[in-house]
Amino acid sequence: MNCKHFKYVLLLCLQFAIIVMEVMDTMSKSTNLYVRVEPEVKESAENILTQLGIPMSNAVGMFLKQVILRRGIPFDVTLPAQPLDISTLTESEFHAELDRGYTDVIEGNTAPAKEALGSLQGELGI
Repeated sequence: MNCKHFKYVLLLCLQFAIIVMEVMDTMSKSTNLYVRVEPEVKESAENILTQLGIPMSNAVGMFLKQVILRRGIPFDVTLPAQPLDISTLTESEFHAELDRGYTDVIEGNTAPAKEALGSLQGELGI
């Protein structure tokens, strides 16, 4: 190999090295995000994400990218339906609720206590 070819190959190698370094620098640019969350929430989420093969940092990144794409929270943020508070009912509303409950029992729209309790706990998130 003559000197001219050697210089040309060396120049190509240097250019390639510079490109690789720029790509690596771009890939390694990230920022740290510190979040306070209940230990149980973190542990439960990590268990699910592990099963999915997604590291927590990737899941957070996915969430933030969805916020950007959707220009908002990527899911509905609503308050759960309020349970019926009998102290706010009028006498006629209270009797209407009792009648509805009685009708459910007569029509067989009932569930075992354990099933009903489990359903309520699920609805209330407890």
